[in-house]
Order: sequence, then structure tokens, then C-alpha cells
Amino acid sequence: MRRIGTALAAMMLAGGGLLAGTVPAVAAPAAVDCAVTWGSLDKTGDSVASRRLADVRTGQHECFDRLVFDAQGTAADPIGYTVRYVDVVHQDPSDVVVPIKGGAILEISLFSPRYDPATGQPYPPLPSVDVTGYRTFREFKFTGGSEGYTQAGLGVRARLPFRVFQTANHLVVDVAHTW
Repeated sequence: MRRIGTALAAMMLAGGGLLAGTVPAVAAPAAVDCAVTWGSLDKTGDSVASRRLADVRTGQHECFDRLVFDAQGTAADPIGYTVRYVDVVHQDPSDVVVPIKGGAILEISLFSPRYDPATGQPYPPLPSVDVTGYRTFREFKFTGGSEGYTQAGLGVRARLPFRVFQTANHLVVDVAHTW
């Protein structure tokens, strides 16, 4: 009886080894390539018509932090902008220095009024965004605006590469985590 139990155990172990050999190996996840070619020079986009900002939001990605401005209007209308690194942000039109946390500051100017051009009444304020815990972003502030422009400051960890592009009604500013 004991020999049969030993033989059965040996067959089960051998069979288990055969089954294990037929299971496909699971590949390790591919490493993400975070190399960028964006650079850190000024970026601009032209527009003939101003676009009202409807929202602002942020997101974290594996290789960059993202800031998105949502604009009203048709997707075919470009959103005019200038995004550049500055030593300090001067509030437009008062020229008062606006303190913004970070090792470097991106000044963002959008061809977007903060008021209704037909009535002169200000639009409701846009929401603030909390960038606590972001890898690159340190602080975001709307800092002013006049004559059809809205100005904002984005404090980042260091002077890192960034890109700006429009997709539909969204103007996107991505700042890389590394060079």
C-alpha cells in the first residue's frame, strides 16, 4: 500500500511539472522612455480671435506634469498664448511682483479676456488648482490680465523642458520631470 502511495505522489509531482511547463511566461512591463526633445525656450501660438477660458485643471503622468486650459469656442479656433521662463512674474497691468513657489517660473499669457468684451463685466473666477504632491509642479496662480489677456504663473521644481500644444478646445502645457 505504501508503494502505491509513493508511486502516486511521484506521478502527481511529475504531472504538476508538466503542467507548469505549459503555462506561458509573463513578460516584465516595458520601461517607459521619458527622454524629451521639447527644450525650455519660449513657446508661442497665434490667434485672431480671443477665447474665453472655461476651466483649468492639472494631471500627473509618468514622465511629466500637465496643465490644461479649457476654452470656449470651436475647436478649429486656435488659442493664442506665450509661455516662457521668467525670473519673477510681474502682474499685468500693475507690474507688482507675484510670489510663486518653485526653482523656476513659467509665465503663461493667454489671448483670453477675464471679462465679457460686450458688457465689460468680469467672468466668474476660474478654479484654483492644487499641485501638492506633484513631481515637477510647485504652485499655480492666476496673476492678472488686461486688454484681452489672462496671465498665470506656474512654479516648477527647476528649469525643465516643456511643450505647449492645442487639442480641440484645450491648451496643454506639459513640463517634463527630467532633462
